[in-house]
Amino acid sequence: MASDTAAHRHTPLQVLRHLDTGPRGLTDPEAATRLAATGENTVPERRTASWPRLFLRSLRDPFTAVLLCLGLVSALVASWGTAAVILALVAVSCALRTSGEHRADRSLHDLRELVGATACVLRRTDADAPVRARETPVAELVPGDVIRLGPGDLVPADVRLLRATGLTVHQAALTGESAPVAKAAVELPGAADEGPFAQPYLCFQGSGVVSGSATAVVLATGARTRFAAAHEGPVRREASAFDRSVHGISWVLIRFMLLTPPLVLMANAALRGRGLATLPFAVAVAVGLTPEMLPVIVTTCLARGAALLARTHGVVVRRLPALHDLGAVDVLCLDKTGTLTQDRPVVERALGPDGAQDPDVLRLASTAAWWTLQLAEAPVPDALDEALLEATGPVGEEEYDGVGAVPFDPVRRLATAVVRGEALGTHTLIVKGAVEDVLERCVLDEAERDRLLSLAEGEAESGLRLLAVATAERPARARGYGPADERGLVFRGLVTFHDALNPDAGEALRALADLGIGVRILTGDHPATAARVCRELGLAQGEVRIEARCTPQDKARAVADLRAAGHTVGFLGDGLNDVPALRAADVGIAPRAAVDVAREAADVVLAGKDLAAVRHAVTAGRHSSANIASYLRITLSSNLGNVIAMLAAGLLLPFLPMLPAQVLAQNLCFDAAQLAFAHDRPGAEAVRRPTVLRPRAFLRFITGFGVLNAVADLATFAVLALALRGPDAVDDEVLFHSAWFTENLLTQALVMLLLRTGGGTPGPIGRAAAALAAVGVLLPLSPLGAPLGMTGLALPYYVLLAAVLGVYALALRGLRSTRGLYSCAT
Repeated sequence: MASDTAAHRHTPLQVLRHLDTGPRGLTDPEAATRLAATGENTVPERRTASWPRLFLRSLRDPFTAVLLCLGLVSALVASWGTAAVILALVAVSCALRTSGEHRADRSLHDLRELVGATACVLRRTDADAPVRARETPVAELVPGDVIRLGPGDLVPADVRLLRATGLTVHQAALTGESAPVAKAAVELPGAADEGPFAQPYLCFQGSGVVSGSATAVVLATGARTRFAAAHEGPVRREASAFDRSVHGISWVLIRFMLLTPPLVLMANAALRGRGLATLPFAVAVAVGLTPEMLPVIVTTCLARGAALLARTHGVVVRRLPALHDLGAVDVLCLDKTGTLTQDRPVVERALGPDGAQDPDVLRLASTAAWWTLQLAEAPVPDALDEALLEATGPVGEEEYDGVGAVPFDPVRRLATAVVRGEALGTHTLIVKGAVEDVLERCVLDEAERDRLLSLAEGEAESGLRLLAVATAERPARARGYGPADERGLVFRGLVTFHDALNPDAGEALRALADLGIGVRILTGDHPATAARVCRELGLAQGEVRIEARCTPQDKARAVADLRAAGHTVGFLGDGLNDVPALRAADVGIAPRAAVDVAREAADVVLAGKDLAAVRHAVTAGRHSSANIASYLRITLSSNLGNVIAMLAAGLLLPFLPMLPAQVLAQNLCFDAAQLAFAHDRPGAEAVRRPTVLRPRAFLRFITGFGVLNAVADLATFAVLALALRGPDAVDDEVLFHSAWFTENLLTQALVMLLLRTGGGTPGPIGRAAAALAAVGVLLPLSPLGAPLGMTGLALPYYVLLAAVLGVYALALRGLRSTRGLYSCAT
């Protein structure tokens, strides 16, 4: 491959020969031939799943699969109403989930921003024609093309520099480095051991030119670039927190559901001699245990939360279950660049050789920045020059006349401005650059040099970036100046810089901490730099953890270790170097301005790299999770109690405790009322800490409340037995069915009110519970009562039911206060 390591280490001439090209570039026929052979210079784009594929994928949900099976069994035993309702629920749930994910995929497709549309390429019509620089579509670049780069350009392919003047590139999307990196056409000693991104003569697709200019030859395009290689990684991640918790609960219930019909059949055959006649009732009981509305409630809650986030905060949730995972996040990993800081340096202070404040040093450095910008071939200042000029303004223009400039290059690590000196007939050289390189050119004894190096090291260890400044006086001359004149310098001092803080970051981090989320900073910068940023944001030691000098693999490994330790992890990143960690996290979060491959790896896309938006997304996730947890608590405890009571009553009574049609009608009424959970507004307690459904604790919870519900049902059974003809002569089937139907719906209405997530007024839950209670009382009295095998009750029966329900409500409140609502979902 043209971009292999051996080719990288060749001289420019050897690379040109290897690619069968030259400094004048390719001819149009040569470029056309190579384009046909290599293909277009585009990153392979993952295909968006089609609507049918998304619909089929939604059927993998375990409850959905079980509901389908129960629907088919209901159809086989000619229970057409049950079968129709179950299949309708499955279809609605799958359609809601599919449309939400398809809409998110479409929204993200519009955000694709890869590289610039065109590049400046040297091309000829034929071998004898003159070379012309032309704007050519990036997709038509081929290996061997010679291109020109300037400030603001995006590097359109992997290239080898042939010439460069003052070139710096921003490659944070590839490496995570916050500062622009100097590039040159020469090889630096030792750089080969630090990997290809450290090579000054290589630039890669996905990076951007900050300053300077260059001519380069294209080494690799399309799928052969390092940028495109990130697309080749696996996109399948481990099961998320939401999947693990719901599946854990689901499979326990599924096993119980599958055991229920045969147990009912065998018990009735042995004790009552009913056999297969009770099959429809057995299926109805199994369906009664099923949280039929779970797929609909889950999808509706998540879809509403995702739509609200998109509408109010510009947050796109690509994978609906990721919204629940956001609510469960207890550790958020992020890089400091662009999140805690604004990705630009700010002058901290200027120090003289003695370490004391010296404003003259800052004035000299700004003068050098101003005249280097005016006189060298670097029309755009680098980040440190911008910071100097922002701090002082164009002081050099007012106080000095510029004579010449020697621009920065990565070998010298210096830049020099030459101005007319204060003495007549003299020129002053103002040199600024890396501390070691400036001191090397100063007239100093060994002890003084060591002292100044120690001073600089102390400043660097406090998290600051440094720029050394030195001057020299020379006799005025007409000829230009070059690197050879940068000698015999007088050291003037240091200018220190810190990263400009994001003013809202400290408050946002504290807000996340209040939500029970620990923050871990994974950065490629020096640990002192990250620690200083945290201190300046007012974060106390221990509020955040810092892991510095992280490679992309280190970030992914840190995320995986946190997940293995039982945490639910979110990762916020925007560069190619963040992709492994985005895929390793429970929730990958990327801003809209992230590189394309990072956006595709993310589950959630933010309008900006903003921690406040993350907080809004977490809060929305917890609201949705709280509603889902409320639904599961209520429906499963209520259904479990009903099933236990029905099984017991079925063995004690000479007739079925409820007809299959009555069980179906009860389930339909309860299911319709529970749609209100998708619109509930949980209290503040629900969002104070991460929400995770813990299967074992959850099952203990619903077992306790389910048994209490069963006791209430059986107490109703006992009261009815005594009220009708005595404990041994309960034979009025219609009256018994009617009373138990009413009692079941009333107890379910009570459970909806008393076991919902607390805080605030019941709102839609209160209205739904009232409607459910009204149906329980009025349906037996209505014209629909007779077809369902029910009749109206006399007033004494309502008094008895009210007494039983009053005791049940008191017991429910007592058990709730002792066990707490959050023991199973935090």
